[in-house]
Amino acid sequence: MERWIGSCRRELLDRALIRNQRHLVIVLREYEDFCNTHRPHRAPNQAAPFRPLPDSVTDLDHFRVQRRDLAGGILHEYHLVA
Repeated sequence: MERWIGSCRRELLDRALIRNQRHLVIVLREYEDFCNTHRPHRAPNQAAPFRPLPDSVTDLDHFRVQRRDLAGGILHEYHLVA
């Protein structure tokens, strides 16, 4: 729990101006979703807890990546584009 609180504070709360309690709850829910579904973790092949292990990639030349900003641009999510 201490590691999660530290990450939340460094990656989100130290960079955001929180207006009120409602705004805090919204931002924390978005950060929680980011951590549990997208962010790489210290697990085999850096798989997040709620997604399967990724396939191994050997050739990166044909991949295009799209960035999506979260929490007002503080967090970034990257997705492959077809």
